[in-house]
Amino acid sequence: MSPTLLFTFVIGYFLLLLVVAYYTSRKANNDSFFIGNRSSNWMLVAFGMIGTSLSGVTFVSVPGTVGLGGLQYFQVVIGYFLGYLVIAYVLLPIYYKMNLTSIYNYLSHRFGMVSYKTGATYFLLSRTLGATARMFLVVNILQIFILNSMGVPFWLTSLIILLLILLYTFEGGVKTIVYTDTLQTSFMLIGLVVCIFAVISKLDLSFTSAIGQMSDAGMTKMFNTDYKAPNFFLKSILGGAFITIAMTGLDQEMMQKNISVRTLKDSQKNVITLSVILLFVNLLFLLMGGLLYLYAAENNLTFKGDDLFPAIALGSYLSVAIGVIFIIGLISALFPSADGALTALTSSFCIDILGLKRRKDLSEKQGRKIRLIVHFSFAIIFFLCVMFFRWINDKSIIDVILKFAGYTYGPLLGLFAFGILTKRKIRDKYALYVCLIAPVLVIGLDVINNPEWFAGRFGMAESNAKSLLDMSAHMFFGFKIGIELLILNGLLTFLGLYLISYKEKAAS
Repeated sequence: MSPTLLFTFVIGYFLLLLVVAYYTSRKANNDSFFIGNRSSNWMLVAFGMIGTSLSGVTFVSVPGTVGLGGLQYFQVVIGYFLGYLVIAYVLLPIYYKMNLTSIYNYLSHRFGMVSYKTGATYFLLSRTLGATARMFLVVNILQIFILNSMGVPFWLTSLIILLLILLYTFEGGVKTIVYTDTLQTSFMLIGLVVCIFAVISKLDLSFTSAIGQMSDAGMTKMFNTDYKAPNFFLKSILGGAFITIAMTGLDQEMMQKNISVRTLKDSQKNVITLSVILLFVNLLFLLMGGLLYLYAAENNLTFKGDDLFPAIALGSYLSVAIGVIFIIGLISALFPSADGALTALTSSFCIDILGLKRRKDLSEKQGRKIRLIVHFSFAIIFFLCVMFFRWINDKSIIDVILKFAGYTYGPLLGLFAFGILTKRKIRDKYALYVCLIAPVLVIGLDVINNPEWFAGRFGMAESNAKSLLDMSAHMFFGFKIGIELLILNGLLTFLGLYLISYKEKAAS
C-alpha cells in the first residue's frame, strides 16, 4: 500500500481538524479553554467521550487480546459500566454542588492545600503517562507503515503530531475539543464497522458462522473462574469499576468535559449514555479481534497482539480503501485522548498548581500568556514521554497503561474515598507522605508477585527474575495480583489517611 497515499489522507484529516478548531475557538477566553463556558451540549459530550474513553489503545490492543484470552477483556468492560454509575450518582452531584472548575478543589475544601496539590500532582503524572503511552502506540504504527519508507525519523513524527495538536487546541481548549472529539469518534466507529464487514467478506463467512468458528477456536470464552488467575472474573469486574471511577471520575480531563455541561441532570445523562454505548463498542472491538485471528490462521500469518490489526489492515491482505479507513480510524482514536489530555493537564496545572483562578491580580491577557506557556511546556513533556515508551517498545501497551494506572491513580482513589465515605479530618501536612508511601509499597509488592512482567520490559537479569519467581510462588501460593492493584493502592492510602486523621470536635 502506498505510504504517500496514506500520508495524504493523514494531512487532509489534520486540515479538517484545523478548520473545525478555527470556527469553534473564535471569541474564546480562559473559561472557554477550561470548562467550555459551561455551555456544552450533553449529547455531543457523550458521543465525543466515546473516542476519549477508547483511544488508539482500544483500537489496536483490545482486538489483539482475543488470541490469548478470548473475550475475557469484556469482564473489565462490565466493571467499567458499574464504575460509570458511581460517577453519575456519587461524584457528579458533588462536583456540581461545589461548582468546581477543577475537581481537585474538592480536596482543598475537605482536607486542605497539601491534599489538594497532592491530588492534582498525581493527576498530572497519571494522565501524562497514560496519554503518552496511547500516543506512542499510534505514532509507532504511522512510523512503521508510512513514515519509515519516507525517511522520516520517529522523533520528528512525534514532534510534528504534537505541534499539530497544539495548533487546534491552544486557543479554544474544551470548547474546541467537544466538537473535534465528536468528529473523531464518528470516524473511529465508522472505521471499525467497515473493517469488521471487510474481514467477514474476506473470510467468506456469515456473521453467525464467524461466531461459530471463533467458538471452535476457543475465542468466545468471556468469564475466567480460576480465582488465582490475574483475570479472575470478580477481580476483573471490580478492577474495571475502580479503574473507571479513578481514571474517569477522578480525572480532570474526563470530568472537565462533563462539568462543561450546563446542568447536573444533563451531565448524568451524558455519563449513563456513554456507559451503555461503551459496552457495545468494546464488544465490537473484541469481535474484530476474533475475526482478525481467524483471518490470520486461514492465511498462515503469525501477527498477534498490538501488531495484528495494523499489519493486516495496512498490508497487502485487504483493499487499499480498508487501509485508508483504518488509518483514519486509528488517528481518530488517537487525538481525542491526546488533545483532551494536553488541555486537561494545562487546565489542572494552571488552576491547581499555579492558582490562576485564585489570583485576582492577573488580567485575562496575563492569564492567557501563562496558560500558553504551560500548554507548550506540556507538549515538550509529552514528546519526552513518547520517546521513553519508544525505548520500552512494549507489544501490548494496554497492559502498561493499566499497570501504571494502578500505581498513580491509587492515591487519588484513597483521597476521594476517605473524603466521601468518612467525616474525619486529616492532618493535612502529612497527606503527601501517605500518598507517596502507599504506591511505593504497592510497586514493591507487584515486583515480587509479577517479576516476569518487569523482566520482559525493563531488562531484569534472568537470575534475579527467577529468584523473584520462586519467592512469589512460596509467598502467594500461585495467586497473581492483576487489575485489582489499583484497589489495593487506594485501600493502603485510605488506611494511611485514617492513621493521620481525627474526629472534628462538635461546636459547643
